Amino acid sequence: MDLDILFLGTAGSVPTARRALPATLVRRGGDRLLFDCGEGTQRQLLRSVGLIELEEIFLTHYHADHVLGLPGLLKTYGLRGRDQPLTLYGPHGLERLFRALEPMIGRLPFELRLVELDPNAELVRDGYRIGAFAVSHGVRGLGYAVVEDDRPGRFDEARARALGIDPGPDFGRLQRGEAVGGPDGDVVPEQVVGEPRRGRTVVLPGDTTPYETTLAAAWRADLLVHEATFTDDEAARARETRHSTARGAAELAARAEVAMLALTHVSPRYGGRELREEARSVFAPTIVPRDFDRVEIPFPERGAPAHVRADAPAPGG
Repeated sequence: MDLDILFLGTAGSVPTARRALPATLVRRGGDRLLFDCGEGTQRQLLRSVGLIELEEIFLTHYHADHVLGLPGLLKTYGLRGRDQPLTLYGPHGLERLFRALEPMIGRLPFELRLVELDPNAELVRDGYRIGAFAVSHGVRGLGYAVVEDDRPGRFDEARARALGIDPGPDFGRLQRGEAVGGPDGDVVPEQVVGEPRRGRTVVLPGDTTPYETTLAAAWRADLLVHEATFTDDEAARARETRHSTARGAAELAARAEVAMLALTHVSPRYGGRELREEARSVFAPTIVPRDFDRVEIPFPERGAPAHVRADAPAPGG
């Protein structure tokens, strides 16, 4: 099951020539989950994966730089004759936001479902869940953790054969957790199936100061996507605006023992290198992705997350 994160917009507050406003696409198998929808998100989609028929969009909070891409995206879906429902999730205030946007959006030919979430809400999906958690940004906001279910342990075929179990349906029963009869009595799954293997976790707090709930949600996550609006010499400004410094995000990542930290919400005052260098002095596996970069996340036993730059040549190219 493939899992990757596509950074559609990595700027904070205002766009620049090289960075669009916040939008991050999580792709797991055939599922496509969009987190935030800054101005120009539909164009970023068109420039990368195409204007896909998203089924779910998750909003971290309702500051303009995180939501102003919604009216255009929804209108385009309507003009294309979309008929499948679209569900938007966000903290309390989502319905009020859409009452304000209604004159701009108008009537849509598809059902738009608005779901307001509380912190600690959990949405169960096929093989994973999406958990919401509180953040600290001075307004109602939520972070999200995409957490895969644990996978069954490895099946030891040689051990099963040694216990007298022949390949076939009994192998499947053992892997499903059922005991099967052997020549010397029942064989139970614990004899031939290893310990469960953990799934992968991606955590997206949105705009926030480094916060204890993020630490808990990101504990040993494969990827933490954390904002870094300021460098440490602007720490007072970061505290005042409830944003994070690169150092603060890195210190949290180190405490959480994540595999990789990706810094986003890059202010126009920075090119990105300053943030990366500051964070890496605390937590080495830090990246500052540009728009259209990706992070590929293999299963833990197959290696570490990999930063794939948008301008990287294709394999074999």
